[in-house]
Amino acid sequence: MDNGASSYRRYLDGDDTGLTEIIREYKDGLLLFINGYVKNIFVAEDLMEETFFKLATKKPHFFGRSSFKTWLFAIARNVAVDYLRKNSKIASGSVDEHNELSAEERSIEEEFLIKEQKIRLHKAMRNLKSEYYQVLYLTYFENFSNAEAASVMKKNKRQIENLVYRAKQALKAELEKEGFKYEEL
Repeated sequence: MDNGASSYRRYLDGDDTGLTEIIREYKDGLLLFINGYVKNIFVAEDLMEETFFKLATKKPHFFGRSSFKTWLFAIARNVAVDYLRKNSKIASGSVDEHNELSAEERSIEEEFLIKEQKIRLHKAMRNLKSEYYQVLYLTYFENFSNAEAASVMKKNKRQIENLVYRAKQALKAELEKEGFKYEEL
């Protein structure tokens, strides 16, 4: 499948398998991305479903100004931000509360990240500021360019470059606390 745009066009033309392909391709990445905002895997699942529900019912127009993936992640970001506004949970609660992983969340991450090294990296990322987590997740796990990440996070490219640099430094420090060095930093 290409970047999802052709599947979405097919869906808009009446082929329901197009939406099925989109869900299959992007559900895991969207789930973990949204979880970076809401810090609750069960809420993230609901918001991921809401994102796909918006695609299915509202059928927003994809103009092609960015990749389909960037556009879809921007919709998911908006859904997560709307949820946080409605529930006024923006950055409240203790760090310990946000860093606890449920058994289901661990299994999803293990399946998605596969290698032990990446699992440890992902857990260390949870200790970072939400903005750092999001930019690193988009650029390294979802392979977004800085311009695409800027579009999703509603920042300019220069802000993303600075954010990536600071996030990498914070992640490196976090990993070194645990005695772990990740060679790609």
